[in-house]
Amino acid sequence: MNTSRSSSAIYTTEPLCERCQRSLNSAVYEVRIRGESSSRCLRCALTHGPLMVRSFLICLGVGTLLVAINQGNIILRGDASMALAWKIPLTYAVPYSVATVGAILNSRLKPARGDAGSAGEIQ
Repeated sequence: MNTSRSSSAIYTTEPLCERCQRSLNSAVYEVRIRGESSSRCLRCALTHGPLMVRSFLICLGVGTLLVAINQGNIILRGDASMALAWKIPLTYAVPYSVATVGAILNSRLKPARGDAGSAGEIQ
């Protein structure tokens, strides 16, 4: 007598973030860990170490180039004012943000509720 049941008939669970175990009822983001894909919530995807390192390296390169282009003459003349105290960090923050947003949008698997269409769907 076979009394086994299929696991899907017993219960169904909603997907959870594989890092913090929060419900993934909104957008799901895929990150790679040791060659395996992992589903994450937005907060955990944003704090994923490799993503942060890559965005930081991009911001160092692009930010330094932009500071040299936009503020280089002021810095070389020695006329640095307090305005540079906010301009230079902002110059580095912009490429970090752009690199991070690009990576996050690229890793998005499912649209948030209310979005038209579905991510990953080929038409």
